[in-house]
Amino acid sequence: MFTTKHFFAAALALSLALSGSALAAAATEHAHGGHGGAALELTLNNGQKWPTDEALRRGMDEMRGAMTGSLGRIHAGQFTSADYVALAERLQKQVDFVTANCKLPEEADAQLHIVLAEILEGMDAMKAGSDRLQGALRTVVALEAYGRHFDHPNWTSVGR
Repeated sequence: MFTTKHFFAAALALSLALSGSALAAAATEHAHGGHGGAALELTLNNGQKWPTDEALRRGMDEMRGAMTGSLGRIHAGQFTSADYVALAERLQKQVDFVTANCKLPEEADAQLHIVLAEILEGMDAMKAGSDRLQGALRTVVALEAYGRHFDHPNWTSVGR
């Protein structure tokens, strides 16, 4: 029988196979379809990506690395409850670092807070236990949205 766990694993694998706006569309549809959620409401800066600073790039690189390093085991169904909690705690440290050290113009900062709020929602789901896999997917979607909207040299998609 095709269980919810298998469905989420398949959706996560599919989202990793896609890139750019296709990833966001597919993952957002899965993550929020039927749950009353909405897509991330990010905008570009007059058609350009928002500026970043060293602290932001460092924290986001660490978050991307944490997710990329975990995806194989998540996809294989080998990630334990303790693993999800540890991943969420690792992400929390980077969110804390970014919020304490990142200095962006007000408009860019407002856009960044949308991304960070989504990452925090994903982390909460990973800690809560009710839908940890969806929390991981939500975090991947937020990181992909960051890459499409912020000028982060050498940014690569999660899992690549």
